[in-house]
Amino acid sequence: MDPHPSRPSPADDTSAQWHALVDGQLPPAEASALRQRLKDDAAAQDTLDRWHQQRTQLRALHADLLHAPVPDALLQAALHAADRRTQQHAQWWRWGGMAASVLAAFTLGWMGHGHWAGGPPAGTTLVHGAAPPWVVAAAPAQRFAHQAAVAHAVYQPEVRHPVEVTAAQQEHLVQWLSKRLNRPLKVPALAAQGYELVGGRLLPGDSGARAQFMYQNSSGQRITLYLGALAPAVGAPGQAPASPSVAAAATAFQFTQEGPVPGFYWVDQGFGYALSGQLSRAELLALATVVYQQLQLP
Repeated sequence: MDPHPSRPSPADDTSAQWHALVDGQLPPAEASALRQRLKDDAAAQDTLDRWHQQRTQLRALHADLLHAPVPDALLQAALHAADRRTQQHAQWWRWGGMAASVLAAFTLGWMGHGHWAGGPPAGTTLVHGAAPPWVVAAAPAQRFAHQAAVAHAVYQPEVRHPVEVTAAQQEHLVQWLSKRLNRPLKVPALAAQGYELVGGRLLPGDSGARAQFMYQNSSGQRITLYLGALAPAVGAPGQAPASPSVAAAATAFQFTQEGPVPGFYWVDQGFGYALSGQLSRAELLALATVVYQQLQLP
């Protein structure tokens, strides 16, 4: 792509860093430090200027494509690919949980040998190869968080169609999504935190419909709240599904980082919530706390 191959270019070990600088992918502190190191290097500045120019020309050439909505076929393909990956992750959790349970059982048995010389306490049932309930119940919540990150990555950059129903029709939006999710929904108000509702959309889920609400601040930064019922936990082979009480009790915030999309998710009475956005962990936690508190109000 470079029309001047004879001009100086970065060494192999710094080329990726230079490209990340041009693409705006470096953290602010790292980008500032790199610019400071290169400010007196005329050859480096010339290379970076040409790369910036090429990037601008490419974006101008394909501006219509960049701003066009994501085709349904591509969206469905992305969601199906995400589903396959999360199914593989869930399988790993189940078999990994079995190995962990065997190790835990061995360790506890050795440590308690003196107390259990005559056998386990009355009422204790040991199931060979059974994964502990917290391992079995983890897969649906992690799958939910992964799907939330995919939905955020797909719709957050949208310019023309970021939502199906805009905030101007908020009452209709809430009624429609509540009906489809078979649950009364509330839209948290985040104006005090600098975020206004853009709107929302309906998305497919494992055990029914899911909803996504999108917010945006004055600088164009967007966050999304993804919510919906979780599929029942799948047990290991020969093991019954995890008790509903296990999923219902998992209400603590969990941090997740899916590629460039960080977020917090939690589960309340079998219903999942995930707040995603390219913010710091502290900022996301503060926003997730506000969302959680508002959702608990009658």
